[in-house]
Formats: sequence, C-alpha cells, structure tokens
Amino acid sequence: MKHLAYLNKYFFRYKWRISAGIFFVICANALSAYNPIITKHAVDLLATTLKQVAGSQQNRELVSGQIGHQILFLFLKYLGVALLAGMFTFFMRQTIIVVSRLIEFDLKNDIYDHYQQLDLAFYRKNNTGDLMSRITEDVSRVRMYCGPAIMYSVNLFFTIAFAITSMLIMNPTLTMWALIPLPVLSVIIYFVNELVEKASTRIQAKLSDMTTDAQETYSGIRVVQAYVREKEMMKHFAEESEEYKQRQISMAKIDAIYFPSMTFLIGCSIIIVVFVGGLQVAAGKLSPGGLAAFLMYTNMLMWPVSSLGWVASMIQRAIASQKRINEFLDYKSGITDAQGIEEEIKGEITFDHVSFTYPDTGIKALVDVSFKVEPGQRLAIIGRTGSGKSTIADLMMRMYDPTSGKILVDNIDIKQRQLGSYRRQIGFVPQDIFLFSETITENIGFGLPEIHKETAKRYANYASIGDEIERFPEGYETVVGERGVTLSGGQKQRISIARALVKQPNVLLLDDCLSAVDTATEKQIQQNLDIVLAGKTAVIITHRIFALMHFDNIIVLEDGRIAEQGTHSALLKKRGVYADIYEKQLSEQKEKEEVIPGLVQ
Repeated sequence: MKHLAYLNKYFFRYKWRISAGIFFVICANALSAYNPIITKHAVDLLATTLKQVAGSQQNRELVSGQIGHQILFLFLKYLGVALLAGMFTFFMRQTIIVVSRLIEFDLKNDIYDHYQQLDLAFYRKNNTGDLMSRITEDVSRVRMYCGPAIMYSVNLFFTIAFAITSMLIMNPTLTMWALIPLPVLSVIIYFVNELVEKASTRIQAKLSDMTTDAQETYSGIRVVQAYVREKEMMKHFAEESEEYKQRQISMAKIDAIYFPSMTFLIGCSIIIVVFVGGLQVAAGKLSPGGLAAFLMYTNMLMWPVSSLGWVASMIQRAIASQKRINEFLDYKSGITDAQGIEEEIKGEITFDHVSFTYPDTGIKALVDVSFKVEPGQRLAIIGRTGSGKSTIADLMMRMYDPTSGKILVDNIDIKQRQLGSYRRQIGFVPQDIFLFSETITENIGFGLPEIHKETAKRYANYASIGDEIERFPEGYETVVGERGVTLSGGQKQRISIARALVKQPNVLLLDDCLSAVDTATEKQIQQNLDIVLAGKTAVIITHRIFALMHFDNIIVLEDGRIAEQGTHSALLKKRGVYADIYEKQLSEQKEKEEVIPGLVQ
C-alpha cells in the first residue's frame, strides 16, 4: 500500500466529505443489522401464537386479533428501517463516489501539470503513448480504489462488525460455527492478491505498449500508406492485442477461481448455521426466530465477504497503476526554475566555454563553444547536419543546461533567471515545427493571452504567408488539423515564424526554419526579417547562407566545435568551410535557375 500513500493528500483535502460518507455507512449498516432482530421478534411471536391457538376456538380468535396488530406494527417498523437504511446508502454513494471523481480530476490535473514541467530529456526517453496511458487508464484504476474499493471496504467492515456483534450477543456458540470458513477465506485472499498485483502490472504495461503503437501508426499514417505497410502494421498490432488478451484472460481465470470459492465458503456457513442451529432449536437452546435472524445475518455477510475478492482485485490494480504513475511523478526535471530574476532582457547573450553531452545517449553535441552577441546584433550559426546547431538553440531556450561552462544573458547566468519570464521574451521557431489543431489565428497567437485578427494578419504578411491564408475558404479561421496536417511544410514553417514575431520578442531565435520554403519566398522572408529585426537581437541557425541579410557575426560549427567565425566577407576570404558551403549553395541555385532544354514545352 506504500504506492497509494501519494493519494493521502487528496483524502485529507476531502476529509469532511469522506467523514460524512463513513457516517452514512455506519448509519446504513446499523439499521440493516437491526432488521433481523425485528424478524426474530416476528417469527418468535408467530411460533408462540401457534402454540396458543392449538387449544380452543375462543383462544384462536382472541390471539389472532392481537397478533394481527403486532405483525402489522413489526412490518411497518421493518419497512421504515429498510427505507432509512436505503436512504443512508444513497447518501453514502453520493459522498464517497463523488469524492473519487474529484480525486480523479485533481490527480489528472496534477499529472498533466507535472508533465509540462519536465525537461526534454524525459520526453526523449519516454513515448507519448505511455504518457497517455498513465494519465487515462492508470488514473481510472486508481479512481476505482478511491471510490468503490474504499466504499465497499468501509461498508464491509461495519457490516461484519454489526452482524457478528449481534450474532455473538444472540448465540456465541452458533456464531463460532458460522465463522469456521473465514480462516480458509483469509488464506485464499492472501495468495490471490499476490497474483492479481503481478497480473495487473503486466496488463497495464502491455496496454501502454498498445497505446504507443496505435499513436505512432496514426501519427505516421502517411509513411505507413506510402510504403504500403498497412498489413504489417495490422499484424503487429494484432500480435500485441493477442498478448494483451491473453494477459486479461489470465486475470479472468484468477477471478473465475476466486469468486466461486467465496460463494462456496459462504454457502458452507449457511449450511452449518442451518444444521447446528436446527439442532439447538430442537434442543430448546435457540428460538425459531433466533435461527431466522442468524440466517439473515449470514446472508448479510455473503455479499461483503464474497466482494472481498473484487475489492482486493481493485486495490491491487490500483497499486500497480499508482506505482506506474509515481514513476513519472517522482521524476525530477533537470531544469529547475530559480523563481529569481524577472527583469526585461536587453539581448546580450554569452556562451562561455559551453560543452554539452546528451544525458540519454551520451553523444557529445558541443565542445568548448564560446561566443557573444551584443544587444541588437544578429548572429548566424551555420553548419552541416549533426554539427550541433540545434543544440545551441535548445541551450539558449534552456531546454537543457550545459554539461560545463555558462550561458549568460545580460551578464546574468541563465539559471538565475525566472524561467517563464525569460522564455516569454524570446521568439523561438524550432526546427521541428508543431502546430495545434486550432485555427490559424489561434496558432499565430499561441504565445499571447489573446490576439486580434488584424494583428495575426500583419505578422502573417511579415512571414510571407498572408496571401495564401486569404485564399483558404475560411481564411484565418481555417482549422489546420492535428500537427498542421492540412498545410504544406513551408506553410507550417511560415505560420510558426509569424507566431514568433507576433510576440514582439527582445530576442528572436530561428532554428533552420526555412528549409521547406522555395527560393523566391525565402528571399522575401529575409527582406521582411531585415525590417522586423531592427534593433532586436537575432540568432539564426541554418545550414544555408542568408546572403540578403546582414549579420554582425557568423559562426561555423563542425563536430560540435567552432571551426570559423567572422563576417560574411571575412569568412569568404579565409576560403575555409564557410566559403565551401557558400560556393555549393550558389552552384545549386544556378542549376535551379537554368532552363533544361526539352523539359519546357
């Protein structure tokens, strides 16, 4: 139960509701336990009456008149007690089950909030399907513990307590006989719980795998269909489903053995009560009404005792699920928020002997990188694929912290700045473009509390996407679909640029965000950026050279190290890596601009 200790704070939060629920449980069970006593009086009254009417006709008429009123009173009393017990049972469910829903709501929100605080290293190690499974399926199983399992456990405890106490008061000997099967029951519960916990853990793990497979297939459906792999993907999913089915069947087999065993043991108790109680009635040690009450108490115990397996199964499944949830909740992000300096940044950025190694792979991405960008300056970072360009962007956004060295913003260590305040002042366009399944206006204004359509239009024009948006049937109210699936790669990149510009950031960070844009549009965007970036610090990461833009400094990365740096003209004179990249780019442009004979009609 140590894994479920995390839920104690929620129980404390709703302690008064839970206390009220327990009070209703006590009231409902106390009233239910009183009804067999009413039945005992009624049966004993009838038995006594039968003896009395065995005499004369005059006694029969006198007694029958008296007993009619007494039986009617007992019936009304029984009915009133049953109605009150039902009412308290209703209140019990309305409090405890509602609390379980409230805890489910709080737990999902806490997990979701925790997910958002975790660093990129966590998301590189864990897949989306597993994250979704833990916040949905696992939380649902935990809710079953917080609601039904607790409700039935408390109900079981007080039902047994009231029933057995009443039985002991009436006849201790017969009570001992009725409870003979309980030790066997305890042994079965102990061993079955171990099996249920292991089976539940395996089932939830396989469910996470299936969710991950489905999520990846749906997200990559274009690739699946393009390579005609539908049958293979279906076969793989069917194999995963078959294994999940087999694990569920194994759990069902445990339940199939367990629940009939409970019913059998309860049946044994009833047989013992009938046999031993019948002998005591014959010997005059127990009244007929007492035997009837004992049978009612035994029947009262049937559902709580037989539900022990069900409750134990719910608890064990909740333990397995909460254990999985705790694995992520206990994960501490490598990026800690200092809750410190929130002042406006001017735009001076310094990398002081920064090295970085990815924690999950051990790959050295940067080695002793040092540079400085003054406020209002423009820096271009150029390099081939895998040279470490995007790593610099991640470090500047503090998605990771350097393995060694320091990153200073306005001469203040980036770690000492309040993380939210710092990131809000930077316009970032990542290499991997992500759009939400919302309207174009909402995607452009994602970094703002609210955005007017005219503002969205203005910055869309800066990103050279405005005219294309206007041609859409619904214009800026067009819903772009999941991950922007309805748009081309170039359109998504330009909307992402507009999203960064609309924040009017002090620092603009562009990470290879024009790779899917044609040459003519690229030139237009460069010209627009030249205007928009006036007076702002800009760091542009690219594998291409922006010849139309002026840069105060250009850094050339190679294998995580700075190979060259300087202005455009100075680097061309060096005839090094930069000059080689520039010449290849010019050659490619000339080839595209030439008209190949025979291709144009």
